[in-house]
Amino acid sequence: MADDLIVVAGGGGFIGAQLVRRVLAEGNVKVRAVDYAPVEQWHEVSKDADNLVLDLRLADACGEALAGASTVYNLAADMGGMGFIEANKARCMLSVLINTHLLESARRSDVRRYFFSSSACVYAASKQLVADLEPLSENDAYPADAEDGYGWEKLFSERMCRHFTEDFGLITRVARYHNVYGPHGTWTGGREKAPAAICRKVAEAQVSGHHEIEIWGDGEQTRSFMYINDCVEGTRKIMNSDIDVPINLGSSEMVTINGLVDIVEEIAGIKVTRRYDLDAPKGVRGRNSDNTMILEHLGWEPSIALRDGLEHTYRWIYDQVSAVRAPR
Repeated sequence: MADDLIVVAGGGGFIGAQLVRRVLAEGNVKVRAVDYAPVEQWHEVSKDADNLVLDLRLADACGEALAGASTVYNLAADMGGMGFIEANKARCMLSVLINTHLLESARRSDVRRYFFSSSACVYAASKQLVADLEPLSENDAYPADAEDGYGWEKLFSERMCRHFTEDFGLITRVARYHNVYGPHGTWTGGREKAPAAICRKVAEAQVSGHHEIEIWGDGEQTRSFMYINDCVEGTRKIMNSDIDVPINLGSSEMVTINGLVDIVEEIAGIKVTRRYDLDAPKGVRGRNSDNTMILEHLGWEPSIALRDGLEHTYRWIYDQVSAVRAPR
């Protein structure tokens, strides 16, 4: 509605910044972007948004962030790729404070709709033991056996959303994101995910002329990767839908990590020697998104091909690597 205030928690992050830009482009609303990091560290800053730096782990900060809001997107979390979440379980679980305080502030502020970005890490480990697995449907989160730390925080927060709907009438929507990637995402520093990490390693190999990269695991673990544009589109569709249960938001195009490297090699126009670190963090053996529910409810699913998304992502990361390695 015209003049509604939409709050994006985590609005300085990769997905949050793109969502802020998308909502502003639709017009007729006011947008407040909130993030813990200093503004100069945000992935992107929209000058037409009300940009606030607040620690949303604190109840008072959540109250300030949601003052006057009609709609809330909670994308805020302390997270990263598998290397980060395996080494920082307590830090990841502390993100439960963000969702808890935001939900309570939303209830007190008469927010109409609330979105929570969950993760495919909520799915039971026993359903992800083989590479060539059946796609994970929404029912596969139970009996609960989520990724230790990060996955349990997401699963608990999903339940919080459900009970705030049941007890207080707050309309909540929950999407389980599957591996989001794209230009302007985290590509170095330890929090990057597989597509960005592989793109960086191949770009470094191309720039340096030393055509060797390290791969975590044996390279035969499987995943699906969703391009950022599909993620933002799906997030908006789910928020405005009548889907009142957690739902997958991910690509159904499954690929091995070795297959991912094959695609990036083709884009870069080089071949690399692959050195496998079998002791590195590698997560579950296989994971892919079953999109039956989202197709039934929305007649839509993420559809940007992995090859096309990686083309844009690699070119952007290559430019970052080249800039870092350029002589001063």
